[in-house]
Amino acid sequence: MEKYQNRGGNSGIVAFTTTEDSITVKFKDGWHYIYNSIRPGVTDVDHMIAMAKAGSGLHGYINRKIRNNHFHKFR
Repeated sequence: MEKYQNRGGNSGIVAFTTTEDSITVKFKDGWHYIYNSIRPGVTDVDHMIAMAKAGSGLHGYINRKIRNNHFHKFR
């Protein structure tokens, strides 16, 4: 996994990994969430990948737009 840069300084995200059509996000509490082309969909995943690589905005986007619309959750 790649470390999330957290440029805003207040994110609960610590790391992420991407594929062509998915992103797995690791939060401070140890939970990993998989988001993909099925849930929440290609458009959202593309935005999430861009924000993850920029190191900014991902946690807020998940809280505002995605919420519980993840494909899978694991520890």
